[in-house]
Amino acid sequence: MGQKINPISNRLPITANWQSKWFAKGDFKKYLVADFKIRDYIKAKLSNAGLRRVEIIRSRDRLTIQLATSKPGLVIGRGGQGISTLKDELQKKFYPENLPVIRLEIVEDRHPELSATLIGQNIGNQIERRIPYRRACKQAIERTMSNKVAKGIKIIVSGRLNGAEIARDEKFQDGSIPLSRYEYDIDYDVYHARTTYGVIGVKVWVNRGKFVDQEQEEKN
Repeated sequence: MGQKINPISNRLPITANWQSKWFAKGDFKKYLVADFKIRDYIKAKLSNAGLRRVEIIRSRDRLTIQLATSKPGLVIGRGGQGISTLKDELQKKFYPENLPVIRLEIVEDRHPELSATLIGQNIGNQIERRIPYRRACKQAIERTMSNKVAKGIKIIVSGRLNGAEIARDEKFQDGSIPLSRYEYDIDYDVYHARTTYGVIGVKVWVNRGKFVDQEQEEKN
């Protein structure tokens, strides 16, 4: 089963956490669609800001959006102008009646080399700039494995690689990726690189070690 399902959703009841935190009885569909639209809007606006995660927390009269990014300076802007502009745009576009009130929180991701989302974005952006995909993947693996926390990384690139007429996929891996063992923190994401000869899919798995080891390091 570990090979056939998203590793994050597979660990949701055990160790992973939801990206949306709220409760609704009759308005579930409305809130769910709104969350997708808000995330898509933010990701399009902050495509170059190293955005790893958009977490949405709803209460009765407030909507808190936590942005985990490796480049908080680009999001905040000079004197906080960037984040205030983004907040005003979100409020005007999604909740012009000012209910709920949107609040933004910035969380710095100090280890982008351990994030499958940021690794996939980096490789995909290089492919879009016509940099050889093998070089991009090998450099990403070296950066990730240079961090002592990382126990393994796997990258699968698929599509019309180098503009070939027949689509294929190629795998790069270092270390172990135990997808069926729930005590391991496995991060996963997919990035679609849009090139002149089609879409190139980049799948990334990162093994960040056991949760028990992470908790001990945080205590120390």
